[in-house]
Amino acid sequence: MFKTLRDAWNVPDLRKKILFTLFIIVLYRLGSVIPVPFASPEILQAAVGYAGNSLLTYFTFIAGESFSQATLFALSISPYITASIVVQLLCVAIPKWQEWQKEDGEEGRRKLDKITRYITVGLSLITAFGYYQYLKANNAIIDVKLFSNATLNQWAVAIVMIACYCAGACLIMWLGERIDNYGIGNGISVILFINILSGIPRMVQTFYARNMHPESFGITDGKPMAIWLFILIAVLILIFYLAAITFIVHMTEAERRIKVSYAKRIQGRKMYGGQDSDLPIKLYMSGVMPIIFAQSIVSIPATVALVAPGKVPENFATGTYTISSFSEWWYVFTNKTFSYTSPLYMIIFFALIIAFAYFYIAISFDPTEIANNLKKNGGFVLGLRPGAPTANFIKRVTNRITLLGALFLSLVAIIPLIINATMGNSLGIVAFGGTSILILVGVALETVRELEAQLTTYRRPGATGAIFRGKRK
Repeated sequence: MFKTLRDAWNVPDLRKKILFTLFIIVLYRLGSVIPVPFASPEILQAAVGYAGNSLLTYFTFIAGESFSQATLFALSISPYITASIVVQLLCVAIPKWQEWQKEDGEEGRRKLDKITRYITVGLSLITAFGYYQYLKANNAIIDVKLFSNATLNQWAVAIVMIACYCAGACLIMWLGERIDNYGIGNGISVILFINILSGIPRMVQTFYARNMHPESFGITDGKPMAIWLFILIAVLILIFYLAAITFIVHMTEAERRIKVSYAKRIQGRKMYGGQDSDLPIKLYMSGVMPIIFAQSIVSIPATVALVAPGKVPENFATGTYTISSFSEWWYVFTNKTFSYTSPLYMIIFFALIIAFAYFYIAISFDPTEIANNLKKNGGFVLGLRPGAPTANFIKRVTNRITLLGALFLSLVAIIPLIINATMGNSLGIVAFGGTSILILVGVALETVRELEAQLTTYRRPGATGAIFRGKRK
């Protein structure tokens, strides 16, 4: 990886792309600290935590510090990711869009990108309105007097804040596209990568404060942890994350290769085919999307409870409570029965990840189309006839690989939850720890592969590793 970065830096064109990408990242980080008028980040930070069980944890994870500080980029890339998923799903249901995606090439991609932008703007408005309502419900909006009429004043504040958050989300989409067009590529992934990295210092600070200064978190009966024990736990957590990164890199690169042979054919005076190749199938082609989908579903009850929290039963803290109304049942369900550390939550979360992994593969990977393409090019799998038998074989292999990949994703997402449930939140391990590592590793590997692909156009013909110092002619 470091050799690839060094070689890319030695090429003037790629060096310009890297510097441009860094410039966009700096602009993005500046936008992440620009305050929005009338928002009070101090009150919001008290309501949003890193180990919560609501959809707010997901937004905090996606947006880094921006969401909890109510800054211009508080919505981050969530509207764009959702819009991309919607367009991808609709390409399966709408034949015209499917034609644009598969047959129209670059022109079709531009049409789909245009539709994605429109959907992103619409989702940004909806999400910005919901975020404004959440700020309002938590009294995180500063009381100002713009107009003497109270209703007009309230509408003016709402319009300004919603417009700012919507504009911030659209600006992030534009910055990501600038990286795609003029930078190293993978713009949205790079922004998500930076968001996760920006949350690491806060996570370390929270870990230290919870253990060494528990009174800062309102824990009156807790005592500071012994320094030797704190260092020991910190070292163990570091070893755990290093081992997880190594394991995830290995699993990310894992693939099942199907041997494909090509029949010999003569066209004119030349002979084509006769060689063997591989059809690679990645262990988890869906990436972390099943985890994000599953988290969105299991977080719905806790997110609704933010608006309708229910009534606390008497003696709830001691565990000797009795439920006498739906409001009390709702409070117990969202805060105990279906909290993110409960076995029921983990089981449903685990099952949903596996289900969404199969769903995502079903809409994005077509074994029949691959078998037909092999047949058109004279390719075949040894021992199988071209066409339907080959498609059925590829489907069986894909189903088995998808199961292994889904189990891997489920374990990565569930293990931090189990650690939190058994050892307590004082360790500072967040619920999205496994997913964060997956995204960091995936984006890093994908960016390196993108640079390696661009470097091939600058290598000297017939030489290994030699790079042109000038521009490619």
